Amino acid sequence: MKAQSTLSISQPSSLKPTSTNQPTSNVLLHPTAGHRPPAETYPSCELPLCAVDQGLISSIFEQLQQSVNGSKTVIHAVATRLAIEVTRICRKSDRIQASGEVNAWQRSLAENRLNKYVEYYTLGSRSGRTELHSRLSAIAYRYIAPAQAQLGFQARCNLLEDFLQGFYIEVLKAFRRENHVAADYTPRARLELAEYMAFSEQYAKRRISLPGCYNQQLVVLRAQSFARKQPAETCVDIEMAVDSPKGEDAEGYSRSPALQQIREQMVADVIDPAEAVLRDRIVNELVEYLEEQGQEACIDYLALRLEDMAASEIDEVLGLTPRQRDYLQQRFKYHVEKFAQFHNWELVHQWLGADLDKHLGLSANQWSAFVDQLDTAQQRLLVLKRQQMQDPQRATPSDAEIARQIGWTPKRVKRRWSQIISMAWKTRNTSRNLA
Repeated sequence: MKAQSTLSISQPSSLKPTSTNQPTSNVLLHPTAGHRPPAETYPSCELPLCAVDQGLISSIFEQLQQSVNGSKTVIHAVATRLAIEVTRICRKSDRIQASGEVNAWQRSLAENRLNKYVEYYTLGSRSGRTELHSRLSAIAYRYIAPAQAQLGFQARCNLLEDFLQGFYIEVLKAFRRENHVAADYTPRARLELAEYMAFSEQYAKRRISLPGCYNQQLVVLRAQSFARKQPAETCVDIEMAVDSPKGEDAEGYSRSPALQQIREQMVADVIDPAEAVLRDRIVNELVEYLEEQGQEACIDYLALRLEDMAASEIDEVLGLTPRQRDYLQQRFKYHVEKFAQFHNWELVHQWLGADLDKHLGLSANQWSAFVDQLDTAQQRLLVLKRQQMQDPQRATPSDAEIARQIGWTPKRVKRRWSQIISMAWKTRNTSRNLA
């Protein structure tokens, strides 16, 4: 981006000072009068610590202590960096210096940034990253692809993922540089991560002055630069991609990377007929089970869900209120879990690729931990089930035989086995969520 070598940063904020002498209307803050180095080299923490009001640091420290949990060392470090930043902004702004309310502006700026820290701190690591990603994606979405490219939503989302991964690296480098922390500094505490995410949002929204009295957000300029580097669209004959090449020209054309990618995608998108047959069998078995249970409403709900209808559309078709639909969903969920874990667990696990001979879909470590949490009777039942599943002469294990060996009734065998299946499901799903 050629213009960036001579650009300057301005950080407008619509903030209201706390002093009673200041007008009550919001003031647009432009703390960047005069010449300043370009964005890539401008240091934020250029002030020595002795030039910062210690009372401001103490005030920020106390507010953070009331809002977050953490060590005093981390809180004091974050408070110090914030105090240096707001002091720098106020010193650079001719408008603030002329107002005579520098201290009021410092505290107002600090409070505004503190609210952002607390917001990301409350969201936590995962939700905070999701929120930050969503906010930056919303800004860069329309600029992420060339104007002439006819890209759909999913294609733009894929480009956004690639772009933001590189942008986050740039933000981390800028954070280290502007806050004068170690070159290998990485936010680890929850408050430090909140500080970094708030900085990322502020950094992305910085206004870059461009020629002609025009300015633009930094993340938009980065997205436009990213879009210009994307390869141009290529026209491809789909029939040529499917058919075998005939002639030297056609053979050379078929070796193009674009055609190879299309062929790979065609193969990847092919649906396995065996999987489709197994899925249809499960749906039919589930419908029969619901009929046996007298759950006609659940069957109607299942049919509409298979049509990928939204909740509002289901309410309209079935004539349900939102409360009635919630009740129906809970009832449907109960019967599906009963069907999958008790009535026909073999078929469902086969479809999920979580057969008993595959450790119910658990990894080796998960399976070992899962078996250890079973009591002696459950472990005995599990061993017998595995033995009968591995018997080539028997496709389905007999609960009567297992009951006779253990000394239980067949009904108790089914009930205890259902408990084991439910525990395996919880173990598998919990591990996926943690991953």
